[in-house]
Amino acid sequence: MPHLSIEYSPGLAERADIDAVCRAAYTAMKEAGIFPLAGIRVRAFAADHCIVADDLADNDFAALTLSVGAGRDKPALQAAGERIFAAVRDVLAEPLATPHFALSLEIRVIDPDLSWKDTPIHARLSSQNK
Repeated sequence: MPHLSIEYSPGLAERADIDAVCRAAYTAMKEAGIFPLAGIRVRAFAADHCIVADDLADNDFAALTLSVGAGRDKPALQAAGERIFAAVRDVLAEPLATPHFALSLEIRVIDPDLSWKDTPIHARLSSQNK
């Protein structure tokens, strides 16, 4: 269950290619080697209403939250997080070069007793890998 949600300020879409951000994150997640392909999700949403820092019109943000299932050790998650963050940072180099941008990534481990799933995608991809 590696699901990456990218929330971003609407102005960022004018300064950066959000699809390229999603694709870079997806590739980094696949290359991390700890996430099952069938579970990977990357989605991005513009915050329709937001105030960033000192409320200047030039201010933008991208806040990434990666939710993962339990069972991976902290060093593996840290390495994956560093890989994902570096990939996204590369795509967002232009806004990061300004004093009006904030980028963050947080990894959340989901308690399996409090998570329900019904994902036929897993069965389909598992049968293809045999």
